[in-house]
Amino acid sequence: MAEFPAARPSAWWRRQGLRFRLTVVAVAVLAVALAVSASVLLSVLDRTLLATVDESVSRQAHTVRVQADAGTLTTPITTHDGTIVQVIGADGRITHVTYGADRLVPLLDGRGRARALEDGRATFVDGHPYAIPAQLRVVVLSADRGQTVIAARSVSEIQTSVRTAGRVLLVGTPLLVVLLAGASWMIVGRTLRPITALRRGAAEITHTARSRRLPVPESRDEVHSLATTLNDMLARLEEAEKRQRALVSDAAHELRSPLASIRLQLEVALGHPQGQDWPETAEGVLEDTLRLSRLAEDLLALARLDERGGVPARREPVDLDEVVRQTAERYAEVRLAACDPVEVRGDAMDLSRVLTNLIDNAVRHTASKVEVALTADGILTVTDDGPGIPEEDRERVFNRFTRLDTGRSRDEGGAGLGLAIVRETVRAHGGTVHLKDASPGLRAVVSLPPSL
Repeated sequence: MAEFPAARPSAWWRRQGLRFRLTVVAVAVLAVALAVSASVLLSVLDRTLLATVDESVSRQAHTVRVQADAGTLTTPITTHDGTIVQVIGADGRITHVTYGADRLVPLLDGRGRARALEDGRATFVDGHPYAIPAQLRVVVLSADRGQTVIAARSVSEIQTSVRTAGRVLLVGTPLLVVLLAGASWMIVGRTLRPITALRRGAAEITHTARSRRLPVPESRDEVHSLATTLNDMLARLEEAEKRQRALVSDAAHELRSPLASIRLQLEVALGHPQGQDWPETAEGVLEDTLRLSRLAEDLLALARLDERGGVPARREPVDLDEVVRQTAERYAEVRLAACDPVEVRGDAMDLSRVLTNLIDNAVRHTASKVEVALTADGILTVTDDGPGIPEEDRERVFNRFTRLDTGRSRDEGGAGLGLAIVRETVRAHGGTVHLKDASPGLRAVVSLPPSL
């Protein structure tokens, strides 16, 4: 039987919920911090209490040494904090002690006393050989006339205090970790509640409820910003879908007329082949076919602009004056009034299409001549002396499939996409385009940023 490899801990961890992972990480970090803090606390407590004992023992040892130097020692030596004191003479015999101290055996032998004097610090001594059931903290001082003062104090109270504090921390720290784990679970849950609301709101948005929006929390935090951004994205997607549906509907409507005309002409011709003027029929079908071809090219251009998201196909240096000059030379009705050298960054073919659409529109409606001008600041104008466009309609004509009911409405095969392509292309190149009155006629003004 085949054996499946055991799941790795990392894979199991990634499968857990965000709330669980955040809580575990927070509790783990807290547990480590509390453990380190407890260890440091016990260490500091032990050292502090030990330093207090050392200071008390050293003070008693100095007091006894002063008395030994002055020869005023009495037996037994009196202390008020339980410190044990032994005074050893030059011959190694104990001469004075505190009450209850051993009068025969020193707490430190000669070698131990010499080492303690050399170190100058307190040292530990086991008190069991001296009938003291605890560790002793011993300080050794040298007095006059070869005398040595040994002062010692039991550290059992310190050990008891440290052990008691350790037990309290051993029991209290896990309880604190458990309490904080519960609090973290609740806090993380409350923090993630708006995200859960966002998820549920997103699940409720379907193709039949596109206009719905995600719930936005009242708090001005990152979740609020996320919800606002997602709602803005939904609004843009809804607007893009509306534009796409409108484009499909308008395109279908525009395709219907030439297709119906082609079908009608062919049906009539086939129904009466003897009396049909076939060259005239072919010309009519060709005219409608050319109209379909122009519409397909315009729709493809708009689709490419939408696909690029408002970015030109290429960003390379373009001599705009050369584009203007070459395009204007193809029209007998166009007069080039000015053509200053201008370099822009973008796609030369797209910019040529912009100028071609503007000139085609102007030539279609001009009474005599069309004037094209390009200035050094990147301003391109195309002016005709035709019927013009009312001021209230000059912005609307840039919408897709928009055609007016005036003298500039039904042109020869126009579908209302030319100016829409112009605006989208100019915007992709970082420029602007608008229409203004030329008195008489209409002037299209394109502003493109020159290259620096």
